[in-house]
Amino acid sequence: MEIEKLQGAVEAILFTMGDSVELEKLAGAIGHDEETTKKIIHDMMDRYDEEDRGIRIIELDGAYQLCTKKELYEYLIRVAKQPRRYVLTDVLLETLSIIAYRQPVTRLEIEKIRGVKSDHAVNKLVEYELVEEKGRLDAPGRPLLFGTTEEFLRRFSVHSLDELPVLDQEQIRHLKEEAEDEVQLKLDI
Repeated sequence: MEIEKLQGAVEAILFTMGDSVELEKLAGAIGHDEETTKKIIHDMMDRYDEEDRGIRIIELDGAYQLCTKKELYEYLIRVAKQPRRYVLTDVLLETLSIIAYRQPVTRLEIEKIRGVKSDHAVNKLVEYELVEEKGRLDAPGRPLLFGTTEEFLRRFSVHSLDELPVLDQEQIRHLKEEAEDEVQLKLDI
């Protein structure tokens, strides 16, 4: 199959699926190995950029998705209903950070770290499709395990969890001291 047909097939698959498609599935669909398929996709990505197209292909943890260029959202909004904006409060960001760095994690583990109930925050993050159930812990009561989603990767513009910033030990020590000081202030009141 000539390269243009292969690129057309990849484009059709990504457009039709809407969500991301794993490299392995794309390779199987076009009848090539993963290395060749990845090169085809990256050539398409480069061509879309060079031609200043309205769409782009993004890579999300070994999968690819066709989407609109961010710079062109304003034109979409003129035609479509304005997308719903979710506000990530400090509580939601704190909970999301715990889940992102500790996943898979149970609600109880989240609450132990935060020191307060986290049902509402976890439910909101699930509603916003940033967090999802990843199974159950093999322990009494079989509590749910939570982890981040592909939507999390998209919203925070990271290709995989490996790209999340790493805190050094000094930052961790400083954060622990701040948390202990805050707890002490509450106890003194």
